[in-house]
Amino acid sequence: MCHNYTKHFLLFLSLFSGFSSFAQNSNKENSPYSRFGLGEQRNGLNVVLRGMGSISSAYSNAYNVNTDNPASYAGLKLVTYEAAGEGDTRTIITGNQSYGTGAATLSYFDIGIPIGKHAGIALGLKPNTRVYYAMQDTVLLDGIGPTNKVYSGDGSTNYAFIGGAYEFKGFSVGANIGYLFGTIRNSTVLQKQYDTVNAYNSDFSKFTRVGGIYYKLGLQYSNAVTEKVTMRFGGTVTLSQDLNGTLDNYGVIWRSASGSVIYDTAINATSVKGKVKLPLMYSFGIQFLNTDKWLVGADFSASQWSQYRNFGLTDSVDNSYRFGIGGEFTPNNTAFSNYLQRVTYRLGFYYGKDYVTLRSTDINYYAATVGASLPFRRSPDRIHLALELGRRGTEAQGLIKENFLKFSIGISLNDKWFVKRRYD
Repeated sequence: MCHNYTKHFLLFLSLFSGFSSFAQNSNKENSPYSRFGLGEQRNGLNVVLRGMGSISSAYSNAYNVNTDNPASYAGLKLVTYEAAGEGDTRTIITGNQSYGTGAATLSYFDIGIPIGKHAGIALGLKPNTRVYYAMQDTVLLDGIGPTNKVYSGDGSTNYAFIGGAYEFKGFSVGANIGYLFGTIRNSTVLQKQYDTVNAYNSDFSKFTRVGGIYYKLGLQYSNAVTEKVTMRFGGTVTLSQDLNGTLDNYGVIWRSASGSVIYDTAINATSVKGKVKLPLMYSFGIQFLNTDKWLVGADFSASQWSQYRNFGLTDSVDNSYRFGIGGEFTPNNTAFSNYLQRVTYRLGFYYGKDYVTLRSTDINYYAATVGASLPFRRSPDRIHLALELGRRGTEAQGLIKENFLKFSIGISLNDKWFVKRRYD
């Protein structure tokens, strides 16, 4: 095993540790649409793909791990460690009001390992969804008067996985299998504005814990169009699957009396078992590439969220889709005397319909993307950067519009394993 293995592995672990600490202390974002379903869907793609419109279905690279299509693992040539962090700022707009919000958090980490010339495996941990919202409204109740109604929630689901792929005569097939898990809290607080009113305040909270085996299948096919240009097709499918769920419901009422606070438990139903049904998802894409120079492609994905059930109940979600285009260009990856010639530059665009649907109105989104990969000295190792500038939602029907800027930074480190030393 080459001496770089230990150095890269320790660096990878230290970066992951730093990202984890950063994520735990930096999440202050507020997104009202994350109230529905399992929360806002996270982009678990590597930073390379985010910079070019997230065109992942047909993407395969010898030095990057594309966990979105496990068939791509067959194209790995070196052991690859990857980790990334991400941040975003948003302006939430509704009516004549607007406010800013933002967060920074860990994005993903994974390891890809080639197995011979025609196979590869990968394992890692990446985000799936995130809940983070806090909203307040004032309602007028008979006998109580003006009352504050506060909605809040937090939590996430994540995916720990291992996958493998094999290539034969241009066809690659692969699969990811792992454990999807997480906890989500949703709370509603009703609090009177005047303590002189002889009425109770209330806090109703629901904690949903989910966990279960989850898998995804992938296929890719590559064929030379000319001596220098290759065409690659790709597709994925994730069948509808059930996760195990545990539901805890708590209801607490309280009021002030004689200078003290009186509490009472109205609801205490814990460890209720059930199922969370996730939908069928699929994607397909096409790319044309000159391996050392450029790549262009397009991607389409869709999810049948009308199938979603949470303990048998539906939610304000519906079928969704996403379309993306993008590409990358490297002027000259062997120009070691000219650093900018070795940088890979990326552009992209995506548009889609979110899985949240409110008041018979679709929640659409779109964004332009840019990115770059900054090479290390005489090494396939890279620092990856990506920016996404876009919009989500609408102010129609009294809904909310979000203008967002997302920033991602990642690193990929490459090693050869099991290489004999020439000298002791």
